[in-house]
Amino acid sequence: MKRSALLRPLFLLCAIPAGPSASAADELPSVASFFQTPQIDHVTLSPEGGYVAMTVMLAEGKQALVVRNTAAPAEASVVSQMDTGLVTFYDLHWVNEKRIGYTVKNMFMGSSVNLDEFAADRDGGNRRHLINGNWAHTEERPIGSLLASRTLTADYAFHSVTYDGSDDIVVEKYTWNNVDLTPASSRVHRLNTRTGQLHAAFEGAQPEASRTWITDGNAVPRVVMSVVKGRCISSYRKPDEPTWTQIDSGECFKSKRFTPLFFDGADTLFVQAVHKDLAALFRYDLHTMKLASEPIVETAGFDFSGEPVIDYASKRLLGIHLNTDAGGTIWIHPTLKAEQAKIDAALPGAINTIICARLCLASPVLLVQSSSDRQPAMYALYTRASGQLVGLGSSHPDIKPAQMGSRSFHRYAARDGRAIPAYVTMPAAKAGGPRPAVVLVHGGPGVRGSSWEWDREAAFLASRGYVVIQPEFRGGAGFGAAHFEAGWKQWGGAMQDDLADAAQWAVKQGWADPKRIGIMGASYGGYATLMGLIKDPQIFRAGVEWAGVTDIKLMFTSLESDMSEENLGYSMRTLVGDPDTDAALFAKNSPLLRAAELKQPLLMAHGSDDRRVPMAHADKFRSAVQAHNRNVTSIVYDNEGHGWRNEKNQIDFWQRVEAFLDRNLKQAP
Repeated sequence: MKRSALLRPLFLLCAIPAGPSASAADELPSVASFFQTPQIDHVTLSPEGGYVAMTVMLAEGKQALVVRNTAAPAEASVVSQMDTGLVTFYDLHWVNEKRIGYTVKNMFMGSSVNLDEFAADRDGGNRRHLINGNWAHTEERPIGSLLASRTLTADYAFHSVTYDGSDDIVVEKYTWNNVDLTPASSRVHRLNTRTGQLHAAFEGAQPEASRTWITDGNAVPRVVMSVVKGRCISSYRKPDEPTWTQIDSGECFKSKRFTPLFFDGADTLFVQAVHKDLAALFRYDLHTMKLASEPIVETAGFDFSGEPVIDYASKRLLGIHLNTDAGGTIWIHPTLKAEQAKIDAALPGAINTIICARLCLASPVLLVQSSSDRQPAMYALYTRASGQLVGLGSSHPDIKPAQMGSRSFHRYAARDGRAIPAYVTMPAAKAGGPRPAVVLVHGGPGVRGSSWEWDREAAFLASRGYVVIQPEFRGGAGFGAAHFEAGWKQWGGAMQDDLADAAQWAVKQGWADPKRIGIMGASYGGYATLMGLIKDPQIFRAGVEWAGVTDIKLMFTSLESDMSEENLGYSMRTLVGDPDTDAALFAKNSPLLRAAELKQPLLMAHGSDDRRVPMAHADKFRSAVQAHNRNVTSIVYDNEGHGWRNEKNQIDFWQRVEAFLDRNLKQAP
């Protein structure tokens, strides 16, 4: 067994501290302490709970995959090491109690589908390269349905684990049409991680445009979801039958009845469906093909968002991890409910998420992830027999909770009366009056933006003295169907007004200085930053945007975009608008066409390999705005896609943000 003495000083085991250990007057944490690669990440228990795997940072930019025996965690077995300047660990997944799989991301390839897959024994032996994510090798693919002892090509990717103790995993094989950069469909197979042999996961044909697969407790594909000409279709098959039956079909954002989520171990399908405007969790009867009349979980004020906890020995659903204003868990099984109470008593003031092994009820230990608004994720092992908690480490150990600002959840009234959810992060130091503030806009835009737990971007800005407002503006997900639909075709319209209203609301609370408010964000948040500076110059004094859309029409016409023809032809026309019938709306609300109106200081950045928002967005806007505004700084990061994956770029960018805000926002004009 390969062991590394270098790990010992990095992983001295200690109990998780119960409270802050630093004074807010201490020297500010560095930019790197927020944005460096997490010092411990991807922490996961083996199926029987005998081992815990994680990625850890070593000296000189090395990252290691480490396995510890949960009964004696003081020593570590190093399975693999990576140079984070070149590659990084993307995912870990136990194949069985003896073998672990891991996905690696090439940092010099911007697209997220360029992933390599490996598997090794837990001591690092019998390592096998299963999938080569380098697209240069895809033409070497052998012909045939059974690939023996060969490395698969980049049109394959890891899908999920199996639960039978075998050496198999489930992989997807992607297929493309002749137009889109992203896959049009996929098919699932079982892959033996020792022999490299590939077998069909099921026999027979499959529905058109099959793309999202759900397996049951035996890792058998049972549900697949497709999107065809704007219709979202869910299809189901019995375990041993080749034919698929549609169980739901409707317009994706209008008449679709439900979204399948998961099977429990006992072959019950659980789905998400709208109930009284909010999404809730329902059972779906596969014998009668009917949705239950009442939900089993609903969360007042929030759409259901959760992950099941399943014991694959007893095939029982034990509980559900939820996200409302913050994380939490509903435990069905009384043993886990009692253990949650003990752990919460030992680690007060934090969200303590219990992560079970696959054989949860029989596992000797539980993995605990503990975090709060001031504390980044920390990990510990809870020994069930003794009740002892042993710390494994923190994702960002240089962060001192006392220096972090507190986060709170609110709902403010927009100008049309709609209640808009928002998170506010306040600096740790006491205020002598209104402070400089930043409206931080999430991307998507049709996603949930944030949660109460520590947010590194908001925490960093608050540590520098800024009040940070993160609106969950209309058009985003997570707060009901009406809230989502209110944002359709409202880029630059009511969605934008929600951001201006958030700033003015923070002023009325006495938190924000009206003369020192900035706006910033990435992707859609970058678009909203530019439009905020253009549309509301009396509110926003400066802006920072990265990977931002600058022209709505260009989203539909760019040949470099990875947006599929399906999305462009249907969902984008529903959510954003029709480039033909809404041409006047696009022109009114495209920053590129109004660049001459932007007079405030602007910091903009883009990745040269961005395919979601291609580089043309940044190039065109930079040329247009700099013709009228000298206070514009533009950065291009090579080998980056839609956002920053390289640690050096992350740190460099946020150092530039800090300097930019110091110059343009911190002091009164």
